[in-house]
Amino acid sequence: MQTPNAVAATERYHRAIRAVCDLLARQRIDFAFLGGVARAAWLGGTVSSESLDVLVLINPEQKNQICMMAGNRGFRVDRDEVQATEELDLIPMTFIDSDGDVRVHILLASNALYGRMVASSMTTMVGEQTIKVPAREDLALLLGLSDDPESLRDRDALLAEADFDRRAYIVKLQSIGLGEIAAGL
Repeated sequence: MQTPNAVAATERYHRAIRAVCDLLARQRIDFAFLGGVARAAWLGGTVSSESLDVLVLINPEQKNQICMMAGNRGFRVDRDEVQATEELDLIPMTFIDSDGDVRVHILLASNALYGRMVASSMTTMVGEQTIKVPAREDLALLLGLSDDPESLRDRDALLAEADFDRRAYIVKLQSIGLGEIAAGL
C-alpha cells in the first residue's frame, strides 16, 4: 500500500494548517485535509493558494464550539456566513495572517461515506506537523465527483498509477450509486 508524500506548503499555508490542526486537536476532533493539501500529498506540488478544506467527524453540538474557539485562535468567523451555510454542513472561516489571509472550510462528515473517509485517512507531514489526508482511492472519488477539468485530470493521474486499487475505487463508486462511472473505467 502506497503512503502519501510529505506535503510542501508556503509558510503562510503552513501556519494556517498548524492553526487548523491545533484548533481541532484541542477539541479532540478527528479530521482529514481535503482539496489542495490532499492533492499535494498524493500528486505533489506546493500548497500555496486556494482554501484549506477539512473534513471533520463531529456531533452537532461541537459545531458551535468550533466557531467559538476559532474566534479566539486566530480565525475570523462571520456568524452570517455560518448561518448561510447551515444546510451545507459547512463552517466557513478565515485564518488571519500578516502575509495574507487563508480561507478555511470545515466540512462536517454528515454521511457514512465521509465518515469512512476520515476513519481510513492516512498520515503524512507538513513540515513538522502530522496531518491526515484521505486514502488515494477516496481522493480519486472526490475528484471524480467534480466537473472541473483540473480535478478530472488529477483523478485520471491517480487512476493511472500502477498500484492504484481500482477494485476498491469501483466498489466505493458502486456503493454510493455511481456504478455508471465505474462501468466506464
